[in-house]
Amino acid sequence: MQRYDVAIIGAGPGGYVAAIRCAQLGLSTICIDNMRDQNGDPSLGGVCLNVGCIPSKALLDSSEQFYSAKHHLTDHGVKCSGVELDLATMMARKNNIVKTLTGGIETLFMKNKVTWMHGLGRLIANNQVEVVLEDNSTKVVGAVNIIIATGSTPTAHEDIVVDGDRIVDSTGALAFDEVPKRLAVIGGGVIGLELGSVWSRLGSKVVILNRGKKLLSRIEQTVAKEAHRLLQKQGVDIRLGATIKEVKVTKKQVAVVYKDEEGEQKLQVDRVLVATGRQPNTAGLNAEAVGLNIDEKGYIEVDEHCHTNLPNVYAVGDVVRGPMLAHKASEEGVSVAEQIAGQSGHVNYQTIPWVIYTSPEIAWVGKTSQQLEDEGVDFREGVFPFKANGRAHAMNETDGMVKILSDAKYDRILGVHILGPHASELIAEVVVAMEFNASAEDIARTVHAHPTLSEAMHEAALAVDKRTIHI
Repeated sequence: MQRYDVAIIGAGPGGYVAAIRCAQLGLSTICIDNMRDQNGDPSLGGVCLNVGCIPSKALLDSSEQFYSAKHHLTDHGVKCSGVELDLATMMARKNNIVKTLTGGIETLFMKNKVTWMHGLGRLIANNQVEVVLEDNSTKVVGAVNIIIATGSTPTAHEDIVVDGDRIVDSTGALAFDEVPKRLAVIGGGVIGLELGSVWSRLGSKVVILNRGKKLLSRIEQTVAKEAHRLLQKQGVDIRLGATIKEVKVTKKQVAVVYKDEEGEQKLQVDRVLVATGRQPNTAGLNAEAVGLNIDEKGYIEVDEHCHTNLPNVYAVGDVVRGPMLAHKASEEGVSVAEQIAGQSGHVNYQTIPWVIYTSPEIAWVGKTSQQLEDEGVDFREGVFPFKANGRAHAMNETDGMVKILSDAKYDRILGVHILGPHASELIAEVVVAMEFNASAEDIARTVHAHPTLSEAMHEAALAVDKRTIHI
């Protein structure tokens, strides 16, 4: 039996980052994972790189380029005629990006001397991992420390069977071989909105069926309402308060029956995307046999340092509490690696940024005004629209806003919410600011280059004190 300082189960953003950091710290490390790419070959990177974050963003960018060529370039004096979609080439580009990045992780493993074993890992007694290999044989690996980073899987809908053809989950929606004329998306969360946007821009008539009566009910509502309006304007049909009653595949179509405030409704579509969220991937870990505590929702129970109830066994990423975000998983992986090496690992869960990659993008960090009101926190807010920003006009992307919330007494930034171009990049400034407990005044007194989108952040900070310049 081979023995290591650290054995990691899972090679997604939590697992592979933890493996590299462990190796950097001088710990002998093995990473065990059973992911395969679209060709059936072993592939590192987990869901994120193979069938999640990376391929979806590749398709989002490609679809935006296509949509811009058809609808927006004439505004810039660029005349395009006969614009056609080559979906096969678009998909090949997406696959090449995935292959490049997953292959990059393999190179990093070799560089840092991380051992990679392809197989399905599960816990057994005495801090050992049993790995089921490709030929169904097993191999046991011993380790002083174990990190569980097995990620998450799509949440199944109790009344819908995903067949991978006419009815798909997020993985299937990243690999359509043709643009469906009509696409129903069940779920109006991050995945539903992002993939719904992709296929809408490529020509599909997309209907999003959202169970809640508000779209994105947990984010800043001024941002959510404006995002809803803009998506509808772009042609995405969003129907709220829709409870699915039946999804049935017919000879040529898929019949969707749902109920809303007006009663029972019927919808005929070519394909259905089930995007009802994700759940922790803890099945198959042999948790009960080894006494690993898992809560009623399937999450591994951990303390603030990602320790499980088992000695020297940790868990990070989507299998534990907190947001299911790749960057959160990576930071937890680094934190655990540093703790194992005797250092002080740390993750600030209050400053983890969120992003929805629609067009325009939505990004936020910290508290919403609704949360602050519920908590009885006295706060001020500053809002600045991109329609008053010079660079946004130059880019022809003036939709959206920046909203800053700060403590009414001490002016410490409590939350920032952005709807607009490159929101995913702009949010980083305030994440850094909040890490240093900065005030809105700090951002207001920081010089921002002109003309840039970041000036909207500067003006929103000025607006907290009611002294904006450009509105």
